[in-house]
Amino acid sequence: MATPNSHTVGTAVNRIDGTQKVTGQAKYAAEHLSERKPLVGWLVASDTAVGKITSLDPSNAEQAEGVHAVITYKNAGPLKPFSKPANESRFTQSRAVLNEPYVRHFGAPVALVVADTLEQARYAASLVKFTIDSETPDLLKHFDEATLTPDSLDGGFEPDATSGEPPTSNDIAYAIDSTYSTPSQISAAMETHATIAQFNGDKLEVFCSVQIVASAVEALAITLEMDADNIVVKSPFVGGGFGSKLGLHYDAILACIGARYLKRAVKVVLSRRQVFYNTPHRGHSTQKIKLAANSENMLLSIIHKSAMPKAKGYEFAEATGAGARVTYKSQYIESSHKVKDVDLPLIDSTRSPGDAIGSLAFESAIDELAHKAGVDPLTFRIKNLPIVHPMKGVPFTTHNLGECLRQGAQRFNWQHKPQPSSGKRIGHGVASAMRMNVLVESAAQVEVDAHGAVTVRTDMTDIGTGTYTILAQIAADTLSTSVDSITVKLGDSRDPASCGSGGSFGAASTGSAVKRACEALIDTIRSRLPSELSNANLSIEEGELKARANTEADQGDSADSSNTNNVERYFSVLDYIPDTAFPLAATGKISEDDSSDDEQYSCGAHFAEVEVDEYTGEVRLLRQYGMFSAGQILNVKTASSQIKGGMVWGAGYALTEGIHHHEDTASFINPDFGEYHIAVNRDIAEVSLDFLEEPDYAASPVGAKGIGELGITGAGAAIANAIFDATGVRVRAFPITMDKIIQG
Repeated sequence: MATPNSHTVGTAVNRIDGTQKVTGQAKYAAEHLSERKPLVGWLVASDTAVGKITSLDPSNAEQAEGVHAVITYKNAGPLKPFSKPANESRFTQSRAVLNEPYVRHFGAPVALVVADTLEQARYAASLVKFTIDSETPDLLKHFDEATLTPDSLDGGFEPDATSGEPPTSNDIAYAIDSTYSTPSQISAAMETHATIAQFNGDKLEVFCSVQIVASAVEALAITLEMDADNIVVKSPFVGGGFGSKLGLHYDAILACIGARYLKRAVKVVLSRRQVFYNTPHRGHSTQKIKLAANSENMLLSIIHKSAMPKAKGYEFAEATGAGARVTYKSQYIESSHKVKDVDLPLIDSTRSPGDAIGSLAFESAIDELAHKAGVDPLTFRIKNLPIVHPMKGVPFTTHNLGECLRQGAQRFNWQHKPQPSSGKRIGHGVASAMRMNVLVESAAQVEVDAHGAVTVRTDMTDIGTGTYTILAQIAADTLSTSVDSITVKLGDSRDPASCGSGGSFGAASTGSAVKRACEALIDTIRSRLPSELSNANLSIEEGELKARANTEADQGDSADSSNTNNVERYFSVLDYIPDTAFPLAATGKISEDDSSDDEQYSCGAHFAEVEVDEYTGEVRLLRQYGMFSAGQILNVKTASSQIKGGMVWGAGYALTEGIHHHEDTASFINPDFGEYHIAVNRDIAEVSLDFLEEPDYAASPVGAKGIGELGITGAGAAIANAIFDATGVRVRAFPITMDKIIQG
């Protein structure tokens, strides 16, 4: 463990919450209140996509053993209509369910059965009788059906953007016009969505699995028509979120409705199949891409057009064209996004919104153009790198994509392939990754007691990425102490509000707030010390607060002033501040105003090596490698784990993942892990990476930029490009399965 005088930020510090997790002491959403054994709720799901409930008979279920209530739209109590008020964000609008005799999508709750045990609730749910007058569901089946322009895109991007002048046909030497498609996808967090809710008088206490706590409080207050001051949300440990837990969903609302109705604690845990329908998923995309280059292999034109579904009543549209706007310079760039309102479950952020599926198509198309021009795809990318933002002309705070590509290629041993075995072909692929960085308003409180024990408090969440640890590291370094001296408290709405986890903004934003709070605490302590120690360096060593300052030491009786030297001495803070004055606390805040106006992006280069069977089309990943630049890396170990996880997701997007739709019922053919194929150990081979560290203090006070979604952005495209390199087959409909390769 680090000593007080050493720096832990940037090193590989083990997770401080690791022991709690492996010994079962870390409580996830469904594990709270275990000593009180809350009642269990189980939802009755609709068997049609959209329509009006014409009959609903819960009587048999109400008489079943152990059942305390069957809650329907008839007795759920006051709820603000779904997605209202319109001026709220999608995370704070009402998430009402069971508030009307109308079903918005297949699998939506028709009733909630609350019983003593899970078995009783599930059995009783099967006894609820209902009929729905179903309507033909609206779906997006063809590109041209998406005619609506969304108000804005996720991440704050404008839906349509254009820069420059289109080239003339005489200037164009090479061009492609291709259509790529990606399927619907699910976040697939290991911990399913779960909530326990209870009322203590007028106070509602909610234990849930959510990425952004502050907006969860607002959503509950709006949905249940309550005062936000009477709601406490706790989410200390989140077993993966990946966008699906940015906001609250039906499990939370149903648990709260049940608790309000019965005046008892109620737990609702969604099954894996229920998660597919009652939490967000990613909609399928069709991306039309036109690229053109001149005889010198310089890009002249980038045109990227996207069509995607949008769930009715829920404003979310992905920026699939974000990469096309920023990765390469071009004389002309056009990016547009269209959507169609559909009768599907919520469509929202899913494992790197926009960038992940946008890069699948765009980086494959860039590769396609390079091959058509007869140029090495790595060389083509490096040749077309921008110096400033290609569309805005604004400088980047830092931009290391070129070095990621160059150094990454060298370490990967680009295009130096092993000898293939009989019937096998080896291919290499490369793709670029650009992910915007933002600093989001956050706050934290830091407190120290008389014995030097430090407590950090913020409502920030840890979704498995290491937030507990990196915040402890930042506090330890700022306060000149060891990580052992720091206790981090997360996920409680009563603590200062943070940005939450998501969008690659959590670590830098909340970490900067913690740093500011520590600096404010140091100022608070100094203000109580004598004037000669007002600028002293503070540290915490062996349970003691110490002030270190330079003082004069007399070297003899000579009048010569040269006999007087400055000597560094340590003083105990408790000699000047009584222990009764402790604990001392300070708050730190951060906002987007603490960040540069220049363009901020994390970047990286992905490389992949594949082996393809000539007879079956089976693809075997041999290697995935990445080189990444994301400012100051706060913890090499947790950052590497997070990036590697993203690279594995990229493999899933390229090769295995996809929700398939029944078009007549708008249901999913494969709403479980038996048929929705996530990449598993056998699908993955060697995954390795390196970082190009360059602290970017223009981006955040801690010098860090986002990495959460950098690992997946471009990873799948590198694999797709490697498959083409091996086979000469360009599959444009993801995932790339054996039949598509053989057909090609």
